Amino acid sequence: MNKILASFVLATLTTSAFAQSSTNSPYSQFGLGDLTDQSVGFNKGMNGVGLAMRRGNEVNPMNPASYSSIDSLTMLFDAGLSGQITNFNENGTKMNGKSGGFDYVIGSFRAWKNVGISFGVLPYSNIGYNYSQTETLNDQDKTKMKTTYEGDGGMHQLFVGTGIKLFKPLSIGANLSYFWGTYNRTMSSSSSASNVSTMQMTYGADVNNYKLDLGMQLELPLSKQDLLTLGATWSIGHSLKSDAELSIINSNSSISKADTTTYSVGNALSLPTAYGVGIAYSHSNNLRIGADLTMQKWGKIDTPVFDTKTNTYALKSGQLKDSYRLNIGGEWTPRPMGRKFLDRVRYRAGVGMATPYYYINGQEGPKELSASIGFGIPIMNGYNNRSILNISGQFVRRSADNMIKESMFRLNIGLTFNERWFAKWKVE
Repeated sequence: MNKILASFVLATLTTSAFAQSSTNSPYSQFGLGDLTDQSVGFNKGMNGVGLAMRRGNEVNPMNPASYSSIDSLTMLFDAGLSGQITNFNENGTKMNGKSGGFDYVIGSFRAWKNVGISFGVLPYSNIGYNYSQTETLNDQDKTKMKTTYEGDGGMHQLFVGTGIKLFKPLSIGANLSYFWGTYNRTMSSSSSASNVSTMQMTYGADVNNYKLDLGMQLELPLSKQDLLTLGATWSIGHSLKSDAELSIINSNSSISKADTTTYSVGNALSLPTAYGVGIAYSHSNNLRIGADLTMQKWGKIDTPVFDTKTNTYALKSGQLKDSYRLNIGGEWTPRPMGRKFLDRVRYRAGVGMATPYYYINGQEGPKELSASIGFGIPIMNGYNNRSILNISGQFVRRSADNMIKESMFRLNIGLTFNERWFAKWKVE
């Protein structure tokens, strides 16, 4: 238990130290930012499929019911990082951006027969952008006004979860998370003329609350080697009890005067109720394929908005919308116990689509299409033949009419470390 506690503390400190924005998308300024799919190394190679996936040598936080499958002799750790290159295209103007960072650290072990425990830190959303636009205010003297938009932050989950097999085909589970994060969004204007007033608007919020996710998996044997698994998840929506603040600074350099106005909205942020269903088919240890459909009920959530006509900062409905995500993916291992290295590699692929959860100036945000390929590479040496190096590449395309188009390539690298901590040695 001392090893487990030490590992949990190390995971927490490590991820807290490296937690950073892994996006540079201007769309991360809306809602709580760019949402993650909660997938880890092996899921990412299948484009995030996982609600009905369960194996004794993998940690699958996408559905906590999967923890009940953890092998009795195993202590699992999974850590991952990612980097991405994004091409932005707006009306023929193109530019590239790079971002990346440490993603997650999770661990899992079997506590009792048919009871698994998991813990770690996962990202929930990322905020990171910096762009500007310039317009001409006066055609005669060519006075220009430059507006700059900047933002950073994100939301994270420090969780402990358990999965229990109630009886042979049915498992249930829950993840209880300490949910925390912050966002800072700034819009500032500057002018080429000294007699023109400038303005800076800074939005901010700090979150310290909880998140609860429930899961279920049902195993339906089709034959000795074929298995069909059904999965379902439910995330409970609730207020985050967080206040949103807005500071507006109006200044004029010609008279050296600045006025600051501060607004605050109580209980401004909330998590949506979310549902997910998944199905997976597996044949022996060679093949598994699955599909997930998830829905998040953002449409019922109000968000803080500043009304320039009335100079009020208050909650407003109609800024967010219900979102849907569909992922399909699979994994093939030619010969898991074969002698040749390439026969033991796990080959993965997947595709998906998603709808946005926000409106932009009354128009639905960009839709997303994605595809991934990946490999699970077994680590074979004198002291370890159970761990897996997970490498995957994902292409994501986000687009909408009259909006910025994003083409993103993301490289994910993760290590699933599988150690026999609980084996009992017999000495004769």
